[in-house]
Amino acid sequence: MRGFLFLGLLLFFLVPFSFAQLVPAENRILFQIQEFLEYPPVLQGWNNWTNFCYLPQTPSLVITCSSGHITELTIVGNKKSPSQSLKSSSPQALSGKFSIDSFFTVVTKLSSLKKLSLVSLGLWGPLPAKISRFHSLEVLNISTNFIIGEIPSSLANFKNLKSLVLARNLFNGSVPDLKGLKTLEVLDLSDNHLGPKFPSIGNNNLVTLNLSNNFLRSEIPNGLNKFTHLQILDISSNKLVGPMPYFLFSLPAIQSISIARNQLSGALPGSVSCSNNLKFVDFSSNLLIGKLPACLGSSSRNRTVINVWNCLSSTSTKYQHPHTFCEKQAIAVKPPSRTDHDEKQQSTIKLGVVLGLIAGIVVVVGAIGLLIFFIIKKVTRNRVQGYKNDSFAFEKNSTLSNIADGGNARRTMRMVSLGLPPYHVFTLEEMEEATNNFDPTNLVGEGSQGQLYRGWLRDGSVVLVKCLKLKQKHSPQILQQHMEMISKLRHRHLVSVLGHCVVTYQDHPNTASTVFIVLENVVNGSLKDHLSDWRKRDVLKWPQRMGITMGIAKGIQYLHTGGVTGNDIQLENVLLDETLTARISSYNISLPPKVGSESPLAGPDQFTSAKAAEKEDIYQLGIILLDVIIGRPINSRSETEDLKLQVETALAESPSKLRDLTDPCIRGTFAYDSLKTTVQIAINCLEKEPSRRPSVEDVLWHMQYSIQVQEGATNSGNLSGNLSGKLSGNRNMFY
Repeated sequence: MRGFLFLGLLLFFLVPFSFAQLVPAENRILFQIQEFLEYPPVLQGWNNWTNFCYLPQTPSLVITCSSGHITELTIVGNKKSPSQSLKSSSPQALSGKFSIDSFFTVVTKLSSLKKLSLVSLGLWGPLPAKISRFHSLEVLNISTNFIIGEIPSSLANFKNLKSLVLARNLFNGSVPDLKGLKTLEVLDLSDNHLGPKFPSIGNNNLVTLNLSNNFLRSEIPNGLNKFTHLQILDISSNKLVGPMPYFLFSLPAIQSISIARNQLSGALPGSVSCSNNLKFVDFSSNLLIGKLPACLGSSSRNRTVINVWNCLSSTSTKYQHPHTFCEKQAIAVKPPSRTDHDEKQQSTIKLGVVLGLIAGIVVVVGAIGLLIFFIIKKVTRNRVQGYKNDSFAFEKNSTLSNIADGGNARRTMRMVSLGLPPYHVFTLEEMEEATNNFDPTNLVGEGSQGQLYRGWLRDGSVVLVKCLKLKQKHSPQILQQHMEMISKLRHRHLVSVLGHCVVTYQDHPNTASTVFIVLENVVNGSLKDHLSDWRKRDVLKWPQRMGITMGIAKGIQYLHTGGVTGNDIQLENVLLDETLTARISSYNISLPPKVGSESPLAGPDQFTSAKAAEKEDIYQLGIILLDVIIGRPINSRSETEDLKLQVETALAESPSKLRDLTDPCIRGTFAYDSLKTTVQIAINCLEKEPSRRPSVEDVLWHMQYSIQVQEGATNSGNLSGNLSGKLSGNRNMFY
C-alpha cells in the first residue's frame, strides 16, 4: 500500500513538471525580453537555471505555461509615465538603444499567448502593426508607457480579445474602427491624446469603457444605448459637446458614470429614469442648466451624484455658475446642427430636381456668353492696361506679384490648407462675439503691435485674435495687398492665419484703421515650456528634438520664400501641437509703416533690410539649436556667445567633452555624428558676421543629413554609447 502511495506522489510531482517545461525557443525569448527591457528589478533574478513555469506569481510578474508554451505573461515595472509623474518622481523611458519594433518582433513569437501585460516598463516609440500576430490573445495591457503615434488598425484583428488597455501613453489621432472586436468587455484608452472623434465601438458586450483625459470633441453617440452590459463608463476630461445623453442613466447594468469636465449643454428632461444598479454619477464642470431629475436629486438613496460647476437651479450645493455663463459658453462650443441642415436639405431637394433642367440650359448659354466676353476682354486688354493698374493695384504690384506668383513662391504659397477651414473675412460683429466684446479676461498678451485675445468661433473652435490698431492712414489697396499675402500663410509648421477683419472709419477719413487677424490656437504649450519643465523635457529625446528643429527650419524657409523676414523666432514663440510638431506662432505680418508705400518689402532699402532680417532669423535658429542641445532656455546674447565658444571648443577636443555639455535627458538617445553635425550647424548660424551665416536651405540640407545619420545609427543600435566618432570631417560645412 505504501508503495502505491509513494508511486502516486512521485507521479504527482513528475508529470506536471514534464508538462510545464518550456520549449527551448520560448526559454530564449524570455531572456531576450529581459535584455530588451534593460534588466528591470522584477526580472533581475533570472538565470540559466530558472524554471519559468514554476516561478511564484506576484503582482509584478506572472508566467503561466501550458503544454510547453507560455499562455500568460505579465511584467509590471516601476517606471513612471508622463501622466503619472509628480515632482517627486521623474518619468523614465527606456534608453535610446531600445527598439519597440524589434521588441515586439520577439514577443510575438510567443504564439500561444492569451494574456499579455507590459506595464510601467518605459516602452517608447510607435506601436507596430505586427502586434496583430497574436492570434489567440484575449487580454492586452500595455498601459503606463511612452508609446506614441496612432493606435494601429490591426488591433481590430483580435477576434478573441476581451480586454484592451492602452491607458497612460502618448497615443494621438483617431481611434481605429473597433467594431470587429465582438468579444471585447474592457476598453481603457484613458490618459492619451486621442480625438477628436468618439471611437466607433459597436460592441454590446462591453462592461467597462474608459476614454477619460483625451481630446475627444464630438457629441456622445446615441449608439451607446445598446450597451446593455455596460457597468462602468468614464469619458470625463474631454471636450465633448451637445446635450446630456440621458439614456445612459437607465442602461440596465450601469453602476458608475463619469462625464465631468466636458462641454455638455442644455437641460436634462424631467422624466429621466435611473437604473437600480446606478451607484455613482459625476457630471460636474459642464454647461448644464435647469433642474435635476428626481432620480439624480438629493432624494435619491444609495447613489452619489456630483453636479457642481454647472448652471443648475435646483441643487443643494451653492457651487454653480450663473445661468448666463452656461448660455455664453454653450454658444461658443455648439456644434453645427445636423437636424437643421438635414431639414433644409430635404426641403430643397424637390425644388432642385425641378430646377435641374433649367440650370443645365442656363449653364450652356452662360458658357457661350463667357467665352465671347473673354475674347473681347483679351482683344481690348492693352487699351485699358493703365486703368487696371490704377484700379487693381494688388494685381499689378510688382513686389507682391513676385512673392505670390513667381517660381518657388507660387508653388509654396498655394499649398493645401492642411485640414484648416477656408480663409474667411470676418465682420466686426463676429470678432466681438468671438471675444465676448474683447473681454479683458480673454486677453492673452499685449505687445508693440497690439493685443492678442482668445476667442471662440460659432463652430466651437478656439482661436486667437490679434488686434492691430494702425497709427497711420492706409489706402484700401494697400490693406488688400497685405491681407491677400497673409491669407496665403498656411503651412504645417506655422500657426496659420484663418481670416481677418478690417475696420475703417468712413466718417473720419483721417483716422487710421483697425485690423483683426484670426489665428489657429495650438494648445500643447511652447518649446520653452517643454525645456523648462523637467517632466516635459524628459519626453523630448534626441530624435524628437531633431524633428522639432527641422520643423522650425522648414517654417522659416516657407516664410523666407514668401518674403516674410525679421520674424520673432524664440523658444516661447515655437508651439508644439499634440504630435510634437513645431508651429511658429510669431512672424512678421505687420502692415506698411507709412502712407503710400506699396509694401514693406518694396524698394532697394527694404530689400537690404529684408536680407539682414533673414540672417537675424538664422541667428535665432542657431540659439534654438543650442537650447535643445543643452536642454534649457538661453537668456541673453552674451550667454549665447559663451555657450557657442564652449561647444565649439568641446567639438574640437573630444566627443566626451561635447557629450558632457548636452542635456542629460538625451544622453543615450543620440548618434554622436548626428549631434556633431547639429552642433556645427548651430555654430555656423551664430556667426557674428551676418554674411557668413548659412541660408535656411543650407541649414535644412545638413539637418536632413543629421537625421539620416541618426536613423541609421538607431537601426543598427549604435547610439551615443560609442563616442569614437571621427572628428576629421570638414567643420566648415557651409563654405
